[in-house]
Amino acid sequence: MSASTRKRRSLSDDSRQRAKKLDGISLGEMKTDAGIDVKVVYTPEDLKDFDYSRHLGFPGEFPFTRGIYPAMNRSRMFSMRIYSGFGTAEDANARYKFLLSQGQTALNIALDLPTQMGVDSDNPRAEGEVGLVGVAIDTLVDFEILFDGLPLDMMNTFININAIGAVILAMYVAAADKQGISRDKIAGTVMNDILKEYVARGAWIFPVSPAMRLIGDSIEFCMKETPRFNPISISGSHFRAAGANAVQELAFVIADAIAYVEEALERGINADDFASQVTFQAVCARDFFEDIAKFRALRRMWARIIKERFGATKIKAQGVRIAGVGFGSALTAAEPLNNIARVAYQVMAAVFGGVQSVHAPSYDEGYAIPTEEAVQVSLRTMQILAYETNACNTVDPLGGSYFLEELTSKLEDEATKLITEIEKRGGMPACVESGYIQRLVADEAFKWETMVRSGEKIVVGVNKFATKKQQAAMKIHRIDPKVPQRQIERLEQVRCERNNAKVEKALTEIRRVATSNENLIPYFVEAIKAYASVGEITQVLKEIFGEFREPPIF
Repeated sequence: MSASTRKRRSLSDDSRQRAKKLDGISLGEMKTDAGIDVKVVYTPEDLKDFDYSRHLGFPGEFPFTRGIYPAMNRSRMFSMRIYSGFGTAEDANARYKFLLSQGQTALNIALDLPTQMGVDSDNPRAEGEVGLVGVAIDTLVDFEILFDGLPLDMMNTFININAIGAVILAMYVAAADKQGISRDKIAGTVMNDILKEYVARGAWIFPVSPAMRLIGDSIEFCMKETPRFNPISISGSHFRAAGANAVQELAFVIADAIAYVEEALERGINADDFASQVTFQAVCARDFFEDIAKFRALRRMWARIIKERFGATKIKAQGVRIAGVGFGSALTAAEPLNNIARVAYQVMAAVFGGVQSVHAPSYDEGYAIPTEEAVQVSLRTMQILAYETNACNTVDPLGGSYFLEELTSKLEDEATKLITEIEKRGGMPACVESGYIQRLVADEAFKWETMVRSGEKIVVGVNKFATKKQQAAMKIHRIDPKVPQRQIERLEQVRCERNNAKVEKALTEIRRVATSNENLIPYFVEAIKAYASVGEITQVLKEIFGEFREPPIF
């Protein structure tokens, strides 16, 4: 550091004393939501060891703190997505076409719980859940209807699926094949982040080892067959929804990513090739500046790890793409219109944090699947920020802030300590199997709920400023009660009309390959083209792999 630079960053004795006096003002202890101390005022003294090229740099260049593209939103506006899907494929298709007509720039597909768990709609376990929290998908017929009028080579589709991510990836490929679209033309992402499922959502099926094998198969297949399709998106949003704080979210997604890179390396896939197809999801929760700092820290941490630990040299591999996900768990059922403001701040934090796509929740999610009006409000919230506020005119507009740079570094430091502890315990898969990560998240969730109940953490309209006036009735989305019947009838029709001998042959092949080291995805594709159902394929895998058993966490 030059003498002139040190001079610019240093304070006079008088200024230093004034800053110290301000910081000593007794206004009560202030912390971020993750428990990081926040001072009254920040000065150059807080960035004594700050080096521009090492900590910040230019956008589009290592370490990517300021963003992964040189001009960011001036050249590539963030994509705008609403997580949506409900009822049958026809219902969801109509919603997607509405959103696209209103200016949504990419799809984010929600699947119902039976589909996520590899259970067909006519299975007794699916009763009461078919089409409820997402669209029901049993066979390729449903996928063909879901994308009717939506050519897959013109779409960029994110599919929220994990335990059977490899099967749904195969279904997407089969649907593209049926549309006559070359596999190298389809673009999108399957979430496929199973490690967080064991901790955060419980939508797991198989034990950790075979589940990791399926992810490895997905990675390998996409490298060879679908170079524009991302085989995995590592999700911090679900860790946060389960109760994790920002430091834990940051550490867990990086630890997940390390495990997936190691799985790829074991298959002979180099880090440069795989890492360029990795994306992250990180949540925009409640703490505005902490979330912005977290996005920046995530990029910097990943760039260093993938470069220095795994030897990636390509800019595309070092500069990871991030989706900023609005935090539905921060939205309240009480005074739901307040959620419009909450979502606006979440979207702003994501954009100031330099994300590549924003997934905004809707104000009525505390009640049901969002209505058409509610999703339009969320979409307009993103569009107003993008096109009316001029917030996207410059890259990393808060970069250089004494507070933000110090907070970014503190988040990185604290997350690095936690990652080190995870690796001492054998890495993320081992920590999931032992229940260590689950315990950390459960403890943090209890701590947060205790603070909300005591009023230490304020939730407007819930534990402070709550109105006693009766809330006006709100129009909410209601699922057609005939959805399960319609879905089951279609599944029965498919089973009657398909070549069942061909299906059995395809399932037998899956059973055989599951006991070998051969990649399963091509066999999934063939079974799906024969109209084998999600449940039938999953059942074969269960017979071979078994099912995960939760470890005790208390």
